Amino acid sequence: MNIVLLSGGSGKRLWPLSNDVRSKQFIKIFKTETGEYESMVQRVYRQIKTVDADATVTIATSKTQVSAIHNQLGEDVGISVEPCRRDTFPAIALATAYLHDVQGIAGDESVVVCPVDPYVNDDYFEALKALGEQAAKGEANLVLMGIEPTYPSEKYGYIIPATKEPTSRVETFKEKPDVETAKSYIAQGALWNGGVFAYQLNYVLDKAHELIEFTDYADLFDKYETLTKISFDYAVVEKEPEIQVMRFAGEWKDLGTWNTLTEAMSEPTIGDSVLNDTCDHVNVINELNVPVVCMGLKNVIVSASPEGILVSDREQSSYIKPIVDKIEQQIMFAEKSWGSFRVIDVDESSLTIKVTLNPGHRMNYHSHQRRDEIWNVISGEGTVIVDGMEQPVKAGDVVTMQAGCRHTISAVTELKLIEVQLGEEISVHDKQKFELEA
Repeated sequence: MNIVLLSGGSGKRLWPLSNDVRSKQFIKIFKTETGEYESMVQRVYRQIKTVDADATVTIATSKTQVSAIHNQLGEDVGISVEPCRRDTFPAIALATAYLHDVQGIAGDESVVVCPVDPYVNDDYFEALKALGEQAAKGEANLVLMGIEPTYPSEKYGYIIPATKEPTSRVETFKEKPDVETAKSYIAQGALWNGGVFAYQLNYVLDKAHELIEFTDYADLFDKYETLTKISFDYAVVEKEPEIQVMRFAGEWKDLGTWNTLTEAMSEPTIGDSVLNDTCDHVNVINELNVPVVCMGLKNVIVSASPEGILVSDREQSSYIKPIVDKIEQQIMFAEKSWGSFRVIDVDESSLTIKVTLNPGHRMNYHSHQRRDEIWNVISGEGTVIVDGMEQPVKAGDVVTMQAGCRHTISAVTELKLIEVQLGEEISVHDKQKFELEA
């Protein structure tokens, strides 16, 4: 099974846990059998591999998410990196070219495309496998998954199938309706369009060549910023006469808001929090190292992170995005391919960060022109390289780097350090990367 997972957006409806580099799919809120927590992308990836251990999984995403994906899924997962946002058709075209030219997937093999963040059970991935098998038959150029609606939703488009068979030709598509119109669609046997579909690889590759002038994956990647923003639905689906839909009646939830996300939590609180007996229907997610105490609250969501604190009525939490759009702030937490960092203090001429490096990983070899840095190792063992000179470090060691010098640190064991940046102009753009000589 070849699966492309579309991973986009900053998930501002889940502020303060989500930000421009930590989208909602990377928030760890689902408790596993071992008692640990996993994110949406970890859960979906695990479920795919449970159903098909040999599945080729490729994540189509922006470059800002690559480090978080490697941090949570490891280095083996395929990633089709979008140099910039150009909507779903260019993203799927690029991912399809990546599968063909980089991964070596044959043109007659089927590809399944779906969002990275649905809340589903294993039967959903069995259905994805069946979707790919149906596309491989060649009876239609596109095979869509139609989700049996559980209520007249205004959030989704609708697919009207021609028959009531498990697999049917598509009669027509309907845009997102109001509630009353949705009821009439459902009465006609309509299905939710969850953005899940399958095709033979050459079909989308040929469509891409029809609409975009390029030779191969590398050429398409280089031209990506010049491409017109257009959705896959508008560019392909609405113009394709040979489309089938397969019904899916299992559990399927779009966890795009705090209200829907907290419904999927297996327990009311995550992190250091206390609810007294008078609280009712209250959820708390606390990522801070201080306790959150709730008393007498009803139908409330509380979320605390280094980015900020949200206290909201459950229903009102769905309307947070316009408020967050007006907030400009420093990224306070991020997961990287080598570990993670958390900002501790921000001052006019200094920035203090707690850095965690995973064993066997290191930072890029880099320099800064407008700031000095100090590393204070607080736990673990590793190796520091400053201007080509290498030395071991352990808890209690302090390393000072002047502006302009090249430096990196690698972890032998899990390594934690406090990084203090000092300068009149501290910016994420003040960083130059270098190759580290062997």
